[in-house]
Amino acid sequence: MNKKEGNNRNSSRPNSKKSIPGGMPKRSQKPKKASPATDKDASKKPQPAAKKTFQNSPRTLKSDDIRLNKYISNSGVCSRRDADIYIQSGNVKVNGEVITEMGYRVKPGDVVNFDGAILTPERKEYILLNKPKNFTTSNEDDTDHRNVLELVRSATNVKIQPIGRMDKNTTGLLVFTNDTDMIRKFSLPNQKSFKIYQVTLDKNLKFEDLEKIAGGVTLDGHRLFVDEISYIDNEPKTEIGLKLRTANVKVVRAIFESFQYNVLKIDRVSFAGLTKKNLPRGNWRFLTEQEIINLRNV
Repeated sequence: MNKKEGNNRNSSRPNSKKSIPGGMPKRSQKPKKASPATDKDASKKPQPAAKKTFQNSPRTLKSDDIRLNKYISNSGVCSRRDADIYIQSGNVKVNGEVITEMGYRVKPGDVVNFDGAILTPERKEYILLNKPKNFTTSNEDDTDHRNVLELVRSATNVKIQPIGRMDKNTTGLLVFTNDTDMIRKFSLPNQKSFKIYQVTLDKNLKFEDLEKIAGGVTLDGHRLFVDEISYIDNEPKTEIGLKLRTANVKVVRAIFESFQYNVLKIDRVSFAGLTKKNLPRGNWRFLTEQEIINLRNV
């Protein structure tokens, strides 16, 4: 505290109980009444901004609301991206009104008309199967081999399909879903997620061929990069581990056939982080919520 402040603190002040010099009456401590404002004064006063209300405002959204393109995709008629095209083209109605607004949200009880048909969205199902031999993903009638859908028929009543294709001799992990966006995602050539295969060859894989494959191979004029290839510990050199980003099993077979090896068996042991742990051959299970989130984010 400086000296000046000290002197000010010690200076005598009038006692509030004493009368004010000059005989003036003590002023009231009550707040003054506001005088009526004139039109001129009112115009100078800043006015509060008017509150804006928006249809489908995020602040008023409920947890059950869903984006229109996702609602359409959940119905299984097309992907979310294709749904955006239909919306922009004016082919989608909600409660009888044409909706072209991107990001429009559907509320429970809304009636959605897509290209002339009323949509009923289905709950998304995700099922993991450890596929056995002699089952195919082909939709063609085959009297010698059964379809993989037979193995998961009791799992759900919704129409599901496998992600990718597997021939009758290929075993291992196969994901089924009615999520068209996810099916499309894993059918794209450029993927971030890894798939691991155990491949059985008709003869030992030469080390020089293993190194060549590790450096990448060219198939049908397209360069394919192999993330990892190795012999499997404590197994003959006919047993090979292969790590790729593609979900196309035909590519796995083509890699070794290009080096003059016959592929006797292919077993997919990992799919985008999913494994066969506690899932015997021929059995299936539903994916957990966290596994579904992981698939969407890879």
